[in-house]
Amino acid sequence: MRIAVISDIHGNLDALTAVLTDMKNCAVHRIVCLGDCIGYGAEPEAVVQRIATLGCPTVMGNHEAAALDPRVRGWFNTAARRSLEMTIPLLSPRSLHFIAALPETFEHWNARFVHGFPPDSIWRYLFQVSGEELNDWFAVMPERVCFVGHTHRLELVGSDANRIFRTGLAPGPVCLDAALRYIVNVGSVGQPRDGTPEAKYVLWEPERHRLVCRSVPYAYGSAADKILRAGMPETHALRLLPASWQENWL
Repeated sequence: MRIAVISDIHGNLDALTAVLTDMKNCAVHRIVCLGDCIGYGAEPEAVVQRIATLGCPTVMGNHEAAALDPRVRGWFNTAARRSLEMTIPLLSPRSLHFIAALPETFEHWNARFVHGFPPDSIWRYLFQVSGEELNDWFAVMPERVCFVGHTHRLELVGSDANRIFRTGLAPGPVCLDAALRYIVNVGSVGQPRDGTPEAKYVLWEPERHRLVCRSVPYAYGSAADKILRAGMPETHALRLLPASWQENWL
């Protein structure tokens, strides 16, 4: 079985469409989405409806939570909060109903899926967690693998005899040790923050104990232009672009 794990689409329909096409070429059997389908990007309604139509297990991200609860929007920086406030009116009642029903976590295939950090945090970033806290979690972790998003960066965290190791992930295959436990950060489809503009996601082959990190080219210039034309913060458009484009884009 080959399972695609995606996260942080952030209203970027161009990126999501490219990733779904890539999945067809990779013979994916199942898809799991780790939330933050909205925020930053100009096409949140189309993205939410595409995910809903797929019928794939989807968990709640912090942007979905903030769309539902105005009390937590103050936790966002100014640009992110403005983007979210512009996003909410673009969502249909059907999409808001879909978002409101999202769970905080999903467990299957001896794996856990959560937006931020296990067991069920949608807010906590993986980079905020100390080695001691990671040790504590791995000591009680019931599953072999936990998949997270939220940081917009590919990363692998593992535990080997109480030693924590962390490494960035690059496009291509990674073999996992069946005897160890791991947290896998699957990066971002719609707004990667690793210095490259391609859409990122992860394929997981549980029987083979293997990950394959995918980096998918797409029309990021088109996605950035849509953000600008929508009047959303330009910083979220610039983040989509290669550094060589940014100076002359606006």
